[in-house]
Amino acid sequence: MTIRTATATINLSALVDNFTAIKLLAPKSKVLAVLKANAYGHGLALIAEALSQITDAFGVARIDEALALRASGITKPIVLLEGFFEAQDLAVLADNNLQTIVHNEQQLNEICNASLIQPLKVWLKIDTGMHRLGIDKQEFPRYYQQLSQSSNVQQPIILMSHLGGADDKSSSATDRQLSLFESITAGKANELSLANSAAICNWPKTHFQWVRPGLLLYGVSPINDLLSNINITPVMTLQSSLIAIRTLAAGETVGYGGAWKSKGKTKIGIIAIGYGDGYPRHAKNGTPVLVNGRRVPLIGRVSMDMITVDLGVNSTDTIGDIATLWGEGLAVEEVASCATTIPYELLCNISRRVKMTIK
Repeated sequence: MTIRTATATINLSALVDNFTAIKLLAPKSKVLAVLKANAYGHGLALIAEALSQITDAFGVARIDEALALRASGITKPIVLLEGFFEAQDLAVLADNNLQTIVHNEQQLNEICNASLIQPLKVWLKIDTGMHRLGIDKQEFPRYYQQLSQSSNVQQPIILMSHLGGADDKSSSATDRQLSLFESITAGKANELSLANSAAICNWPKTHFQWVRPGLLLYGVSPINDLLSNINITPVMTLQSSLIAIRTLAAGETVGYGGAWKSKGKTKIGIIAIGYGDGYPRHAKNGTPVLVNGRRVPLIGRVSMDMITVDLGVNSTDTIGDIATLWGEGLAVEEVASCATTIPYELLCNISRRVKMTIK
């Protein structure tokens, strides 16, 4: 009997196939592969290395992520998607050939007034309606002029915005954002970037010169309806093992608070995974788990290190059998829905004690 504790298997061939599928949707666009939050839980350096020969650039949220990529030998362009936070960061960006987004007055002033060994590549972020990061329409001429004239900025700058509702094809929000973005950037010869994963699938008019896939790279649907125009494969499969099998009589309860009661005699399986590994604590009774290729329901509350499933009275499963929590054969989107959350959170919450293997 070999017990496997929580293990995330990363399928790098699926990753490359997903990238190829994205390029088929946006063949004229360059790709900025988004590796925020440890590459959505998949391993920052691992994913970067697998994409380093085919992507045009990488996007990260923080400077420490960018420096970790440089330390691992990644030489492709890296963009700080939140920009730099302090003036002293600019020297680090210049030393490590890192690109930055500019989205506020402080960043504009600090980059224009800095003393740098070489100019920086800048992406100017415009707020077109998401109201998170970005400059307003009326601010654009001033920012554009100052950045275009600064000796600290490589020319030409790239113009970008971010879509807040591209996952919903029935919403008019994306059309409004696209119209505003096009009106602001009209007449400019600069490269443009607007499309995230959902827009790559749903809104071809937003592709422009750069697309910025995140979730889609990892084989997870970024849109509300079924993907009909792209074939993607989960890159991560999260698995563990059955570590105990018990027989219950009718009326017996399972777990903290007795949150589940058996309606009849059955066998239950205890799986070595819990919220301490990143499995969602709020997954409800009935959340699917794959055991020996068949779907069985989660029962009782998720514990720190264990979950329980109803194997059925006639099951022949044994201790050591593999349970799949999401990935190949079980979409993480479905598990996220059962936990009233989103796939991003499940993938990014994989804890450090989960073993990572490569397929």
